[in-house]
Amino acid sequence: MRHLHRSSKLLAVLATVIGFCMASYAQHYVVTNDDNDSANTATIYRATGSPTNPSLTQVRVIKTGGKGLGGGYFANVGVNVVSDNNGVCAYISNSGSSNITGYNAKTNTITGPFSGSAGDNSASLGLALVLGGDYLYASFTASNTIGTFKISSGCQLTFISDTSAIGLNGGALDGLKAHGSLLAVAYGDGSYQSFNIAGGTPVSNNDRQISAGDSFGDVPAGVDISSDGKWVVFGDATFANDVEVAAITASGLGPTTAYRNLGAGSNSNSVWFSPDNTLVYVSNTYSGQITVENFDSSTGVLSLGCISNVLNKYDQQWEWNGVIQTAGTSSTGTVLWEGEFGTPSSNHKFSTPGSIAIVEVSRNGSSCTLTEAASSPVTDNNSNGLLSIAAFPPRKF
Repeated sequence: MRHLHRSSKLLAVLATVIGFCMASYAQHYVVTNDDNDSANTATIYRATGSPTNPSLTQVRVIKTGGKGLGGGYFANVGVNVVSDNNGVCAYISNSGSSNITGYNAKTNTITGPFSGSAGDNSASLGLALVLGGDYLYASFTASNTIGTFKISSGCQLTFISDTSAIGLNGGALDGLKAHGSLLAVAYGDGSYQSFNIAGGTPVSNNDRQISAGDSFGDVPAGVDISSDGKWVVFGDATFANDVEVAAITASGLGPTTAYRNLGAGSNSNSVWFSPDNTLVYVSNTYSGQITVENFDSSTGVLSLGCISNVLNKYDQQWEWNGVIQTAGTSSTGTVLWEGEFGTPSSNHKFSTPGSIAIVEVSRNGSSCTLTEAASSPVTDNNSNGLLSIAAFPPRKF
C-alpha cells in the first residue's frame, strides 16, 4: 500500500485518543481486520515491551457495522491505516457485506460503512483495500471490479466509479498495490496487470499478461512495490517459496522474472518490502514460517537471506499465516507483525481464535536472523478468521 507522510501533530492526536501514553517504541500499533462472518470487528493493539522484547496489548475493539467473510485469498489486505490532512484513519473491509468501514482516531468514531455500486460484490474471495494519494481502491472479487473511493476529511469515503478488472483466463482479483500513478494487480489465474491512477480512477495500461511462474504452476498473489517505484514484487501461491519481480516501465509492467525455491518454506502468498528497500519479507502460508529475501534495487534480483523456524503454535492454535508488515519505518523495520488464521470451531482440530505473530529481525551484512518473540503469538479473541493486519505508523511507501 502507499502511505502518505505523517506529521508529529497527528501522531500526538492519535496517541491521545487511543491511549498512546508510552514513549518511542510504544507509539506503535497493530490494527486487525477480524473478518467475523456475523458482526465484523477490528481490534487495535499497542506495542508494549521493547524492540528486543516486544509484545502487544489490546486497547480497543471497533464494531464495523458490516459482515466479514471468515476467509478469502491469503494476500488480500483488508485493513489500511493512514495519517494525512484528512485525519488519522483506519479503513476496514467487510467482505461478507461488500462494504468498507472507516475509523476516525481523532474523534474515536466510526464512519460508514461505505458501499460501491449496486453490482459490487466481494462475498467470495474477499475485499482488499489499498491507498493511493487521496483515493482508496477496493477489489470486489466476486464482481471483478475495482471501486474507486475519494477520501475526505474525517475519514469519510465517497464512491466515484468502478473499473472492470479480470484476469486473462477469467481469474478473480487477488493482491493489489499502489505507488505514485501506478496500481499493480494480480489475478487468481496466473496473470497480472497495471493501471494508471494519475487521474484517480484506474485506467488500464493494456499490459495484462501471464506471469513467468504460470508455466510451472505458480500464481502471483501478493503484491508490493519498491520504494523507488521501479519494481513490482509478486508473492506466488504455490507449494514452494517462489517470488516474481517485474520492472515498472513508462507504459506499465514488464514481464516477470521468477525466483524459485528461495528457501524451504511452502507457499509465498504475501510479500512486504523492508522500509530501506533491501529486503523482501515472505509469508509462508503452508509451512508456518517467514522467509527473508535480499533485494538488489538496481537490478531487481532476489537472493535468499534467511528463514524463520516454524512459528509458535502453528498447526495447533492457528492454521495459516497471512499479511505481514513491519513495525518500524526505517532500516529492516526491526520487528515483523503477521496475521495468523485460527480455523472456525466447526473444524474441531482448530477451534481457537486468530493471533498475531511477533518476529524480531537482525541483520549482519547480507545474512540475517529471524527470532520469534517470547510473547508470540498474541491471541486476538475477537477473530478466528484473522488474515489482515496493518501497522501504525505505516511504512512511508
